[in-house]
This record gives sequence, C-alpha cells and structure tokens, in this order.
Amino acid sequence: QVQLVESGGGLVQAGGSLRLSCAASGRTFSSYAMGWFRQAPGKEREFVAAINWNGGSTYYADSVKGRFTASRDNAKNTVYLQMNNLKPEDTAVYYCAADMRPRAVLAVGFRSYDYWGQGTQVTVSS
Repeated sequence: QVQLVESGGGLVQAGGSLRLSCAASGRTFSSYAMGWFRQAPGKEREFVAAINWNGGSTYYADSVKGRFTASRDNAKNTVYLQMNNLKPEDTAVYYCAADMRPRAVLAVGFRSYDYWGQGTQVTVSS
C-alpha cells in the first residue's frame, strides 16, 4: 500500500508559478515511478508528467513541456511539480500517482498507475 498526499495548489494569475508537492508513505519510495495527472471540469483525466524512480528520467505532455518540471527527493519521500508560466488552460485538479510496476519506459496512461492522491486544485486566472 502507498498513501499519497498532494499540496501546493491555489489561485495564481496567468504567467505565475506554483510548486505542487506529493508526499508518499508506505512502500519504499525510491522503488517506483511517479506521475502527475490533471482533470478539468467536464474533461477526462490527462497525463502531465512522469518521473522514474531516481529522478534520472522524466517525460512531459506536449502541453506543459518547457513550463513544468517534475523532480523528486527520495530522502523526503516527496515528488514535486514546478509549474511556471501558468496559463488559464492549466486550471484543473492535479493528482500524483504511483506506478508500482518496473517498466522500460515511463507510463502515460492513467490505468498504469496503482495509487492516487486526493488531488489539489490549481486555478489560473487570466
């Protein structure tokens, strides 16, 4: 079992920045990859970013590439999502998720992830 708790969401103006955190507990944090997803009202949950077990490999959705950065601190059992140059279309509930299976490539489908946090709201005003 893995428990995930997100924090750091809020209201920000377009062009601003936020850093989301996701604290994990349970299984050894450094043994699994992590992902970030988001879901806007009336839309499906979409992939945002993924990071491998040691932070050496990351992958991003085209919509956030160059603006968002995923990182992790295994000593603190925490994964981060630094979001810069935020746009109104980034408004959504953001979720972190844990992928417990060893894979050759980072997973982008939400069904590949085994554990999910409760989500944190990010609202970007224009």
